[in-house]
Amino acid sequence: MKILFAASECVPFIKTGGLADVVGALPKELIKTGADVRVILPLYKTMDAKWRAQATELLNFYVELGWRKQYVGVYQLEYCGITFYFIDNEQYFGRDYVYGSGTDEGERYAYFCRAVLEALPKIDFIPDVLHCNDWQTGLIPVMLKIQYNSLGMYKNIKTVYTIHNLKFQGIFPIDFVEEMLSLGSLAYTSDSLEFYGMCSYMKGGLVYADEINTVSPTYAQEIQTAYYGERLDGLLRSRLDHLCGILNGIDTVEYDPATDPMIEQHYTAETFDEKVKNKLLLQKELGLTVDPDIPMIGMVSRLSGQKGLDLVECVFEPIMNTGAQVVVLGMGESKYVDLFSWAQWKYSGQFAACFQMNNALAHKIYGACDLFLMPSMFEPCGLSQLIALRYGTLPIARETGGLRDTVLAYNKYTGDGNGFTFLNYNAHDMLYVIEQAVRMYRENRITFNRLATRAMQGQYGWDRSAQTYMELYKKALGES
Repeated sequence: MKILFAASECVPFIKTGGLADVVGALPKELIKTGADVRVILPLYKTMDAKWRAQATELLNFYVELGWRKQYVGVYQLEYCGITFYFIDNEQYFGRDYVYGSGTDEGERYAYFCRAVLEALPKIDFIPDVLHCNDWQTGLIPVMLKIQYNSLGMYKNIKTVYTIHNLKFQGIFPIDFVEEMLSLGSLAYTSDSLEFYGMCSYMKGGLVYADEINTVSPTYAQEIQTAYYGERLDGLLRSRLDHLCGILNGIDTVEYDPATDPMIEQHYTAETFDEKVKNKLLLQKELGLTVDPDIPMIGMVSRLSGQKGLDLVECVFEPIMNTGAQVVVLGMGESKYVDLFSWAQWKYSGQFAACFQMNNALAHKIYGACDLFLMPSMFEPCGLSQLIALRYGTLPIARETGGLRDTVLAYNKYTGDGNGFTFLNYNAHDMLYVIEQAVRMYRENRITFNRLATRAMQGQYGWDRSAQTYMELYKKALGES
């Protein structure tokens, strides 16, 4: 089977969120099944120079985008046994950011979708399955069905469309999109791309893809409801026979506390007592009180309302009154940056925040903290809780989306569980669970450590999910 991933980001080349982790890890697992798996991405200016230096120019050509003829350069790089293609265009991707708030975001990714389809015969790779991801590639299934399906080399290509976050939909004016792509007026009806008078790239993928999946089973159910469905729940219910949830995994080689080069002290479930040395080093590095018996709560997150930070803000003082240390790493909304900046002054020695993307520090936080807070309003899958579990850092999570599928609440009667959870989106429910977790750490360390070592022994890799994706591809091809 030949599979081509089309995505806007992928580790190790470019990353802003969990999408990059998935596109970086899943193909590596799929090639173990014998499939020919390749990935195509934009060639961003912000990509690390070492990767740009390794990529070689394969070919170039021009595509029509409305009245414009736009240059397409295709670069190629082999990494971990996978061929990566990069679409080069300085006008669209030669910028100091990956995603912007400018008026041409719709044009940038309409161009990318067109370039991907036009590149296929030129790179001599016609996939059986074109696996598209999020709104940035949502127009690929649309154009494939409307404009390319009659062409012999394209007619047998099937599409799988993965929703990583339904909230971000790529909504742009219809006239703007039609001027670029010439899809025809029938493409903008209510049962096609039209979305409340605009054009939704996300909706295009949902309507025209052969199969759709989300990144956790619970999120696949949630988005069929009005609360989580972002006004697309009716469409998703109508495509129920072609909608499923497949839980994400993590790269268990990169995230392995026994070998992770970014943490000072390596440890396993059998040598869990060694983990505390990482805490002492991080306390010293961040200017916190150095004490092995102070519980440390970590957060590595985009600083936004989706991540439940309004709950944290509501009960911030009681959280700090537990005596736990709190470490936050992330970038985002200014009101949360202001809150955490103030907290560093108010709770000097107890609270630390770093407002940047810092992969090395993220690894240190996973390897040092005792608890990991994820009170998300919604969470399609979440990778942070999986990484935290892998490092024996017990999650405190709200029961939503992938958090519900991966974090099992501690049961004091049976001893089961691998973390602490709460159901309602309520600040005091969250506070109660934080207090419960901190109290267990202080008063019942044996039980706490037993939960942590159990968490480390869980299966968080991609092997099972990769097999499920292969079944999904076969379904799209009519083979199962």
